[in-house]
This record gives sequence, C-alpha cells and structure tokens, in this order.
Amino acid sequence: MKTTEIQAELAALGLDAWLLYDFRGINPIAQNVAGLAEAHITRRWFCLIPAQGEPRWLVHKIETSNFTSVQGTVALYAGWEELNEKMRALLATPQPPLSGGQDGDFGIKTVAMEYSPNAEIPYVSRVDAGTLEWIRSMGVAVHTSAELAQRMEARLSEAQATGHQMSAHLVLQAKDYAFKWIGSQLRDGKTITEYDVQQVILGQFDEMGLVTDYPPIVAANAKSSDPHYAPTSTDTQEIKIGDFILIDLWAKQKDPDAVFADTTWVAYADTTVPARYVEIFDIVKEARDRAVRFIREKWDADERIHGYEVDDCVRGYITEKGYGEFFIHRTGHNIGTVIHGNGVNLDNLETRDARALISGICFSIEPGIYLTDFGVRTEIDVFLAGPGRDGVKVTTAPVQNRVLPLL
Repeated sequence: MKTTEIQAELAALGLDAWLLYDFRGINPIAQNVAGLAEAHITRRWFCLIPAQGEPRWLVHKIETSNFTSVQGTVALYAGWEELNEKMRALLATPQPPLSGGQDGDFGIKTVAMEYSPNAEIPYVSRVDAGTLEWIRSMGVAVHTSAELAQRMEARLSEAQATGHQMSAHLVLQAKDYAFKWIGSQLRDGKTITEYDVQQVILGQFDEMGLVTDYPPIVAANAKSSDPHYAPTSTDTQEIKIGDFILIDLWAKQKDPDAVFADTTWVAYADTTVPARYVEIFDIVKEARDRAVRFIREKWDADERIHGYEVDDCVRGYITEKGYGEFFIHRTGHNIGTVIHGNGVNLDNLETRDARALISGICFSIEPGIYLTDFGVRTEIDVFLAGPGRDGVKVTTAPVQNRVLPLL
C-alpha cells in the first residue's frame, strides 16, 4: 500500500483515517488499494489507515494466510460479537492530534469509505448501507472516499503513461487496418459482415500483443445509433457499399498494470460521403475539440476543473445545434488498468461528477449524436501529465477530422 501518500492525502482532507472494507469482492477499490486484488477472501476484512501511525487490520481467523505479509498490525475475529467488539476497539484507539496538542483521547472520529452521498457517483458506492450504519453507530462520521480513491487509484505511473501511449499507437494501427480491409474486400466484391471486421481487429490485437476485456464495436447504419451494440457470430449484418460504419476499439498490453487505450472512428463505404453524415460528424467533432480547448485553457490557468463542467461544455454545444436529446451518454470516462477506471468521469447527465481533473489521470472524450438511421461518435484519450498547457496530452493522435471514405 502507498501508506505515506495516503496519509498525506488524509491530512490534506482533514480526515482521521481511511477505512477499507470488502466482502467477497464487492469493493474493488479497497482490494486494489490494499494490494489484495488477486487474493481469494470469503469473509469480511477491514483495514484502517490512520492519518498518522501504521495501518491496522481486522480479519477473520480462518483467513490469516492472506494477511501474513501486510503492512501494519493484524487483529483477528471469528464471531459477529467479537467483530463488533474488535471494531469498536479499533476505532477507539487513541490517535495523535492532526494539528498540535497532546496525545490522548483522540479516537477515530472521521473516516473515508467507498460510498457516495445520495448515490451521486455510483462508481465509488461499494460499501453497503448496513455497514455504513454500523460504523456510524460507533460515533464515527463517514465521508466519501471519491477524491481520495481517485488520487490513489487513478493516477498513472510514468511507466503506465508510457505504456498507454504505446497501446494508443497500436490501437490506432488496428483501426487503420480494419478500415482498409473493409475497403479492399468491398472493392473485390466480397461479402463481409460486422462480425468479420470485429474478428479482423481481434486478430490484429493478437499480433500486436494486446488484450481487451470485450470485443470491439463494429456497427453499420442504424446499428451505429446503439452506443453499446457489438456484433456476435449470430447477431451481425452485412456491410455493403454505401453503408455508414462506426468502429469503437479498446485494448492494452498484457501486463496486469498496463493501461487501456480507447478510440472511436466513423467511415463511409464509398468515395464521397453524403452531406448528412458530414453535418452530424462536424457537430460532434467540434464538441470534442471544444472539450479539449476548455480543459487546456483552465489547466493552463491552474483553475480547478470538475468532471461535470467538461460535460456541460460539450453538451451545451450539441444542444445549441439542436441535437441535445440525441446525446444520450456522458462525455467521457476515466481510463486505467480497466477500461472504465475509478477516477473522475466527464459527466453531468448520468451522474453529476464533481471530482476534479488531476495530474496523472487518463480519460476519454467521446461525444455522440444518435439518430434513428445512424449514429456518430468520435472518441479520443487525454492524459494530464502535469501543470501547464503542455500537460494536456491527446494520446490517440492524430484525431479524426472527417468521415473516412473507404473506396
């Protein structure tokens, strides 16, 4: 665990401790922070990381083998009455005051846990209501760990940032290969389906040493208006000359700590793209680019940027153009070792994400307009490397600036 870093963040936030809790994998944030993501644990475990002092664990007696090398002290319980007793003792342990004064009766009064007030950010709502009630019944105020978890979970290391950039480069190559393959097959008069293209992309991933958690989206015509449609061997349609095609693909290197890259491009299976597709694409592209400009301007001025503000910027423009009701998802999501990470999302539709964009995080910007007969989405990834304008890096470059004609 990054105990020293966690304690610095706790002190900055004015919290006594972070109380990590998991039961049968319901809290992947706690698992990751504690370094237990690969462990098979069937009983409730807790880890109290105080703002000062060493971590203190409370774990079941039958599962001590999972905790032999953890940092800090380990207390054991078996029955529920013993669990209650040990938890009260854990929270009542005297703590050094955070700002001067004498040591003494400074038990834990405030903890961060994985919950979100009013379920505003469900991605961090991992602790069940009963456990929250139980901790509060001991006189402890529970605060959301949303910002704390982002700072500890979502920031990329230098190696991860470099690896993400390489994955982005390879994913773009796989996209190029797929579109060229479609064009060549159609020119040769061959019959191809969305599923065929999807399998071509997966073949490219294999050759490149990339892995993904779900097959890519390849969607033609009306199917492209379904943001999460993905073909299967039994649910696919033929791609023909004159079709509008959307491809959304994401992958990462095989290292467990590798970070995903994610991009979406659109194309037209002919030589000249119809004006209707150009019109909608140009609106979506401008919305995407406005998001980048908005972030860069505020980042350069060292102003705090909330996730919902970027969504407002993008959604406001698409609404101004008359298509607000057809933009049916958030503007972007955090990207990490899983495709949808635990950091801030660019969202004021599905949730109001008030977390701040911070250095070290990676996220997508992917506005879309989904009409009855086709849908357009353009997606890029952005990494915030550090202060100043140069710290806002579009990693999936070059970005798409026109609908690709494939013939």
